[in-house]
Amino acid sequence: MTINELQDEVIEEFSEFTDWMDKYQMLIDLGNELKPLGTQYKNEQNLIDGCQSRVWLQCDKVDDKLVFTADSDALITKGIIALLIRVISGHTPKEIMDADLYFIEKIGLRQHLSPTRSNGLLSMVKQIKSYAIAYSMK
Repeated sequence: MTINELQDEVIEEFSEFTDWMDKYQMLIDLGNELKPLGTQYKNEQNLIDGCQSRVWLQCDKVDDKLVFTADSDALITKGIIALLIRVISGHTPKEIMDADLYFIEKIGLRQHLSPTRSNGLLSMVKQIKSYAIAYSMK
């Protein structure tokens, strides 16, 4: 699936809920479904700057596609990074660099996060895009 098809799928799933408490629960569930990140990747190098919670993001290139794994010590933050990974992981660096992550606005995520979590979300997106830029230059 393309990044846009995955974003549309996320938008559709979130549109089934009208109450933000249900949407937060969905984020928590997504975070709980995230594959565990190996302890060797929970290091300073993989820690995302700008997040109030601790968020580790690992990126590997597999067959010209970037595969992301992550973890966080906060439930909702872990759900947010899981959602980003679901949309972005498994695509080429160029596809990731060119992606307009419109689903964030469409599901109302940014406006329903505290300012510090919203800044953390922007930091996560920035780090994902940075990996894509770095791998595209290799």
